[in-house]
Amino acid sequence: MGIIIAILVLSILIFFHELGHFTAARYFGVQVNVFSIGFGKKLYSRTIGTTQWSISAIPLGGYVQMKGQDDTDPTRISYDTDSYNAKKPWQRIVILLAGPFANFLLAFLLYVAIANIGVPKLLPSIGTVGENTPALASGLQPNDKITQINGNPIRFWDDISPIIDAKDGDLFMTIERDNMLLSLQLTPKVIEDKNMFGETITRRIIGITSSGVQETITFGPIESLQYAWDETKRASFMIVQSIQKLITGVIGAENLSGVITIVDVTSKASAAGITALFFFTALISVNLGVLNLLPIPALDGGHIMFNLYEMFTGKTASEKSMIAITLFGWSILISLMLLGLYNDINRIWGAN
Repeated sequence: MGIIIAILVLSILIFFHELGHFTAARYFGVQVNVFSIGFGKKLYSRTIGTTQWSISAIPLGGYVQMKGQDDTDPTRISYDTDSYNAKKPWQRIVILLAGPFANFLLAFLLYVAIANIGVPKLLPSIGTVGENTPALASGLQPNDKITQINGNPIRFWDDISPIIDAKDGDLFMTIERDNMLLSLQLTPKVIEDKNMFGETITRRIIGITSSGVQETITFGPIESLQYAWDETKRASFMIVQSIQKLITGVIGAENLSGVITIVDVTSKASAAGITALFFFTALISVNLGVLNLLPIPALDGGHIMFNLYEMFTGKTASEKSMIAITLFGWSILISLMLLGLYNDINRIWGAN
């Protein structure tokens, strides 16, 4: 059941991406010949208006085939008034941007839904106090609830670390213990640690862990929009950082995942409940939006670069250059897909 849900989630993400392209193309009067979810042999097909809507056998992507635009053959060009090529460069760029925008919009809407369903948040209640730590020296105890640090109110556990790291010097903390408020002063300890990318960083700690007590928080209409905006930005920034670290070699190529891992994690997220599934689906949707904006030929970002070149120079790239660059782009994409697939199989084999 989990695998079916995972494939359905991927299909929905692809549908929204291609729907973005479709909507913008039709707005500018571009004829869309085919709207397909998946590649390969068509399992189901129906023509509505002048567009053939299809579901194909391999659910690993999708495409909108516009008149005069074909990634598999960049020489197939038409200058009819309802053709993609007949539109101004800025209009083509809008059509290209509409796909990634649809993914960001879907993620935003999922985060809005999460905010209304309820977000599980750890409360600022202390579980353990480490030995030989600033927390122990200051008198902090298990089950103490942190209510304030340096004048900043603490609502949730994840409010604590940013305030501790915000500036040097002592911390002035207010805690609740046995229905009484106590004031403490402590000096954080500076340690070397690893961030999510495996890089060595320094950070300040006081030596406590969470008790694990959670509360489900629901947001009002305005708060849910702010929450969704913040989460969409955070996810986008994290993915951009990950790509940057991968390109610069900070993250090894062995960490690149493919569709098998995506399906596996989506399946596990669906088993964990609707909130976990929405969280992961939103993250993958943002991932698709960011990746499609990369300036690689055959991706939306690559096509945008071609159109920017035409916009600023007043001329299009030569047919020979278009074919060479497009083939290069496809070779990069296929190589990355194969590497991701290899890593997925290697992880599964290693786990067994």
